[in-house]
Order: sequence, then C-alpha cells, then structure tokens
Amino acid sequence: MKTMQPSPTVSDQSLESSDLSSVDAKPEHNILLGIWRFSDPKISLASISSMFLGACAAAAAGPIHWGWLLLTVVGIIALEAAKNAAGDVFDYEADMAVTDEDRSPFSGGKRVIVDGLMTHRQTTITAALFYLLGITAGLAIAMLHEPRIIFFGLAGVGLAYFYNAPPVRLSYHGLGELAVAVAYGPLICCGTYMVQRQTLPADVILIAVPLGLLISAFLVINEFPDRKADQSAGKMNLVVRLGEKPAGRLFAAMIVVAYMIIIGLQLSGVVTGAWGGLIGLPFGIMAIARILQTKETALVIPAQKWTLLSFVLTAVGSGIGLVLF
Repeated sequence: MKTMQPSPTVSDQSLESSDLSSVDAKPEHNILLGIWRFSDPKISLASISSMFLGACAAAAAGPIHWGWLLLTVVGIIALEAAKNAAGDVFDYEADMAVTDEDRSPFSGGKRVIVDGLMTHRQTTITAALFYLLGITAGLAIAMLHEPRIIFFGLAGVGLAYFYNAPPVRLSYHGLGELAVAVAYGPLICCGTYMVQRQTLPADVILIAVPLGLLISAFLVINEFPDRKADQSAGKMNLVVRLGEKPAGRLFAAMIVVAYMIIIGLQLSGVVTGAWGGLIGLPFGIMAIARILQTKETALVIPAQKWTLLSFVLTAVGSGIGLVLF
C-alpha cells in the first residue's frame, strides 16, 4: 500500500525557503560557531580601529612596546566578546522579535541563542570567561606596568556589562549611544596610548572624540532595522525614542560634527596629521544620503557598511597621519 506523505505546511515552506539563505539559516548546536559570532571580526573592527589610532599616536611620540600592546589587544577584544555574549542573554526577547525582512549583517544581535548555537547557560558561562580574560589582562597591565590603567579598565568593564545588563541597562534607556561613543572613542584609544606612554596629553583625547561620534553613529544606523523589535521589548534607544526622521537627522549631524572636529584640529594646528582622517568622509556622506532617503532595511544595509567604513578609515587615516606628519 502506498503511504501518503503529509503536505508541507506554510511554516514548513517558510523554513525551507529560509534555508536557502545563509543569513536566515538556523544552524545546529555549535559552541565554536557561537564563540566566533561573539568575536565577529566586522564588529571587532570598532575596537581594533580605536586601538590602532591610540597605538599610532603613541608611535608618533616614541617606540612601541609590542608585548604590552598585544596584552592590550587581547584584553579589549575579550571584553568586547564578553559584552556581545552577555548581550545575547539580556537582549534575547528583542532579538527574537526581529523579523526576517529586518535582518541585517550589522544589527539584530549575534543571535547565538536564538539560532540554537548555544544555550542560555553556555552563553552566560562564555560571557563570564571572556570577562575573566579581559579583566586578567587589565590587571596584569596595572600591576606590572601602569597602575592608572585600572581606571580605564573599570570604566570599560562597567560600560560593557551594564550596556545591556540590569539594573542599569544603558541601551534600554537611551544611553547606549553615549556609552558606545565614550568606550570606542576616548576610552579605548586613550587607554591604548597610556599603556604605551604612561601619560595622556590632551591632543590624544581630542583626536579620539571624532571616533566616538562616528561609532555612535554606526550604532544609531544599526538601530533602524531593529526599531520595531526593540520597541516591543522595551529597548528605548534613540531611534525608538526620537522616531525615524529625527533619528536620521541626528545620524547625519553626528557624522558632520565628527569631520568638522577633524578639520578644526588640523586647521588650528592642535593635531598635525589629523587631516588623514578625512579619507572616511565620502563614505559618511554616502551613508547620510541613504538614511535621509529611506529607512527600508534592504536599502539601509549598504549605508551600515559605509558608516563602518567611514569610522575605520577615519581611524586608519588619522593614525597614519599622526605617524607621518
């Protein structure tokens, strides 16, 4: 007798179609892939770029101590991975609410728990281990080389953990953008410099401010695809609070002000070589034009990439400019 096969349901067909896309595919349990997502290179570019600028500023003032620089890199990358892992736990509801059409390579969370790569418990343990590694690296630098770096470390750990974690939950109260600006701008750049030179001149702080604005703008543009999901989960970031049009204008203003500061630093002679950071300006302009034109996720994705490129190129250009000029 011929066995009748059940016809596929609508949900079955949706799952089959989603398997055709690498973005929407649901991987099986895979701890290593989960860890890879938490240390995602395209996101780690933010901290790496800020460290690059700080290291270049230090190189312009004297020789680089490569061992301490390596320990700095390990510590900061570990803390970033820890923040991402903790965010997957605390932002689970918001990540679950992101629809397929609003998925983006740059937003929507790391989705390690949502995609079943790791359990809540495994993700929590992973976050704790990364925090332990980052804190250990920071303590080693503070105890063996530069004690004042402990203040940078405490600020970094605090901003990373309470970005999503209760009771503070900075990203849920419209303060996540400021936290990111401080962390990925002055904090990482100046911390990297201090480890090398054991001092912190004002011009290093000033050159780091545009980076803070640009990476915060990257966060803002990443919040557009997640706006509905964030709002449903009570994550009241600036895009949710302001609305799409005002947030788009804020995004544009942040990029414009960042490059105006670079130009001002160069023209005033406060930071010679700062003009190298203007290499990222064209990508910033492209991102502004796109976000002011449309908020549709598929069309915003290129603007997300351009904003990240604007940040990275500004850090690289400014850093090389400081070394050469």
